[in-house]
Amino acid sequence: MRTAGLLVVNALLLLAPGVSCGREPGGAMPHASSSASAHAKGALQLHSPDFRADGTLPAALTCDGAGRSPALEWSGVPTGARSLALVVDDPDAPDPAAPQRTWVHWVLYDLPPDGKGLPAGATAAQLPAGAREGRNDWQRSGFGAPCPPKGRHRYVHTLYALDTVLPDLHGPDKATLVQAMEGHVLAQARLVGTYQRVH
Repeated sequence: MRTAGLLVVNALLLLAPGVSCGREPGGAMPHASSSASAHAKGALQLHSPDFRADGTLPAALTCDGAGRSPALEWSGVPTGARSLALVVDDPDAPDPAAPQRTWVHWVLYDLPPDGKGLPAGATAAQLPAGAREGRNDWQRSGFGAPCPPKGRHRYVHTLYALDTVLPDLHGPDKATLVQAMEGHVLAQARLVGTYQRVH
């Protein structure tokens, strides 16, 4: 009887291969971070109600629409985090078939760790108290809307949990922020959306 019971249990496990990950094999988990480690319970996770992870950005978030920043939501900020930072960039510029550089769309830092996200179309006035903006690759603060000149580009939203509050970096670009964060990153999560213009 004991042997028969074990065979039944093993058969049930074989019939449910997707239980542990909560999705079909090869499918993208809706609104979830593209970082595999972020799926673990309690890990830092980044989501958006505006688009699915690895899915297409709606035109409203691009130069073909209002060009607003996406609504973002996060959870699982680790204990000990004193601030958060966010970078949105495009590693496929100018052409994903022959990328030459990473184009930075948004740089934020000193976001409060007890916050839960950012509203759609967040302006400087709508940022949480204490949050600071850096400089994108248009050499201005704020969100720069995706406007890919050729092909389908990836737009990578990376959230960092830091063990410190950074000093005023006076409108840093991404490289300056990354240097300032060195040695202070407790966790990070990524959310990727894609976009291709219809010409």
